[in-house]
Amino acid sequence: MTPFGTRLREAMDTRGPLCVGIDPHASLLASWGLADDVAGLERFSRTVVEALAEQVAVFKPQAAFFERFGSRGVAVLERTVADVRAAGGLVVMDAKRGDIGSTMAAYAETFLHKDSPLFSDALTVSPYLGYGSLKPAVDLARENGAGLFVLALTSNPEGAEVQRAVREDGLSVGATMLRHLAAENAGAGPMGSFGAVVGATLGDLSSFDLDINGPLLAPGVGAQGASAADLPAVFGDAARNVVPNVSRGVLRHGPYPAGLQEAAARFAAEIREAVPA
Repeated sequence: MTPFGTRLREAMDTRGPLCVGIDPHASLLASWGLADDVAGLERFSRTVVEALAEQVAVFKPQAAFFERFGSRGVAVLERTVADVRAAGGLVVMDAKRGDIGSTMAAYAETFLHKDSPLFSDALTVSPYLGYGSLKPAVDLARENGAGLFVLALTSNPEGAEVQRAVREDGLSVGATMLRHLAAENAGAGPMGSFGAVVGATLGDLSSFDLDINGPLLAPGVGAQGASAADLPAVFGDAARNVVPNVSRGVLRHGPYPAGLQEAAARFAAEIREAVPA
């Protein structure tokens, strides 16, 4: 399969870089007039995909909101993944998996093996058992043309106590993760497949080298307070590789497809204006 970074670059150039989260939490289901059950979950997910799959480049299902319903919820997640990919969209599975050895390998097989019903174009992962613990996921992603988004500089305030801690070599932990990713992407074109999660709400990040030759998944645009206009100041020369994630900012305009489509189009236009291709 064509590497994820190549497919993502093409999707961003043709559809725009917007990533829409699929986050069916209980309060959002209620605001759509749906029950907090598997039927409501399926209706919600199907509506989002049918409304947006042909105009949005990337979708990010939050696995936890499906898993809370057990096996029936996971079955809905499988269908959601299949429907997005059938419509030509890319799926970034937001599962934030991280472990060691055979357990990490099993997580990788769940989301990054081409024969898995949950096979996704990319997976969010946590490196905080050491970057090397991600090797099974890195290897399987390469083998199957998939990618990873590694938590590096997240938007939650608690993240700083780990990610901005300084190592003996003078590098912060977050900067170390970015350096590892740059090494993974060395020589890849037009863009590597191994990206970082970097919050759009973090302000000036000029002290970090975000030029990893890979994508930067940027939560925080919309309801969390960041805007498309903030992206150049936060990401600098790496802004062209930013994939801004918007969840509530789009999803709160449901359940009607037209509302979702208008909101997604508005965010996409604002991002294009702020970060020209």
